[in-house]
Amino acid sequence: MSVNETAARRAPAGLKKVVAASMVGTVVEWYEFFLYATAASLVFGTVFFPNTGSRLDGIIAAFLTYAVGFIARPLGGIVFGQIGDRLGRKHTLQVTIIIIGVATFLIGCLPGFDTVGYWAPALLVALRFIQGFALGGEWGGAVLLVAEQSPDRSRGFWASWPQAAVPVGNLLATLVLLTMSTILPAEQFLGWGWRVAFWLSAVIVLIGYYIRTHVTEAPIFLEARAQAEAQKEVRFGVFEVLRKYPSGVLKAMGLRFAENILYYIIVSFSIVYLTVVHEYNTSQLLLALLIAHAVHFAVIPQVGRLSDRIGRKPVYFAGAVLGASWAFFAFPMFDTLNPVLIVLAVTVGLCFHALMYAGQPAIMAEMFPTRMRYSGVSLGYQVTSIVAGSLAPIIASALLQEYDSWIPVALYILAACALTAMVVLTLRETKGLSLRAVDAADAERFGSTGPTAPAGTASTPAATTGAAGTADAAARDAARAAR
Repeated sequence: MSVNETAARRAPAGLKKVVAASMVGTVVEWYEFFLYATAASLVFGTVFFPNTGSRLDGIIAAFLTYAVGFIARPLGGIVFGQIGDRLGRKHTLQVTIIIIGVATFLIGCLPGFDTVGYWAPALLVALRFIQGFALGGEWGGAVLLVAEQSPDRSRGFWASWPQAAVPVGNLLATLVLLTMSTILPAEQFLGWGWRVAFWLSAVIVLIGYYIRTHVTEAPIFLEARAQAEAQKEVRFGVFEVLRKYPSGVLKAMGLRFAENILYYIIVSFSIVYLTVVHEYNTSQLLLALLIAHAVHFAVIPQVGRLSDRIGRKPVYFAGAVLGASWAFFAFPMFDTLNPVLIVLAVTVGLCFHALMYAGQPAIMAEMFPTRMRYSGVSLGYQVTSIVAGSLAPIIASALLQEYDSWIPVALYILAACALTAMVVLTLRETKGLSLRAVDAADAERFGSTGPTAPAGTASTPAATTGAAGTADAAARDAARAAR
């Protein structure tokens, strides 16, 4: 690597602090969100819903309340995206972490169906909606804090760290539930043990909030906001991004589709399959997830680095193709009931998932200009969750109940991955693209204002292929990538 390339990849002053602050908040958010997913698989169907004689009925009902959070997420993305584009990423993230923390703590306090009847699922749905609404504004702000301050040539690596925080949050949630299910008899775990994990959220929320008070806004955002204030006609928000960058939003949704489905099949439906079909030990299953989440965390930044080296498209496409194959070997491995093979199946699945997941922040940030980036990435990321992740465990459970076989579930994953693979093929490569060039292209196309690409910038796809690295070339690349 040349001296110039080393300098281009070196982290700017303060970036590691921003990464750490973003990660801690994301760990908190996803600890709480994944806690609900795991509890829905193991507990909620029994505690909050009437006994129909079929365990799958209760699990499907619990997953329906789980889906409510996904429905709320686009609304949160729209509201907090608008706020984040206007007022800043930092303060928006402080609000979201408090909201989701309060909602999660209160879920741990809810009475069960045997105590208050149908008020139990009704209150659960209400709190789940609030939780999802807050999370809808979390992801976009967390990844953009990092992406907008990252060097152009290493944005994939640095912006992948908030993604790596997701398995850390999941790991903590799994660890707490594993501990409680191990030390307590089954009746005590179902009665009150699971609630402890939700109550612990109060502690980590306070820690996350404190750390986020020390986050700084990206200079490119501060410049864009100052210029927007000087020219009041500049517009923000979801309607503006849909009007001017509809293709970017649709492509972001297509990228998200298979990744989101694959993830929730692996971490949620696998629990259902093993506990319902095989009555597999809950503690052993949680231990398998614990190991898989640890590997997932280690792999994501390395995949982000790989996307900086060989490009966003080939890495993402490989994830879609390999993800399509996962279920066809994973479920036979589950059927062996061999603990080592079960851990291996889940871990390999999450590694395939990382090939898609790690590069998302960089890819989506490079699709939209600064003035509407929060709204654009939040919309593309969160809306997809309604038809992808929220429904994936429900659809998979229903397919299992109807056909008593994992094969329809495997075909479901295959179809989702095929769609995402086709979307990847339509993308233009954007590794190394300057975000200032994206803003310059936006200003050129729509007469808007924003930070412009500095003359002579070399952080563009054109530069990586030997073409002149000028601001004009960068702007043209950015304009094509955004269409």
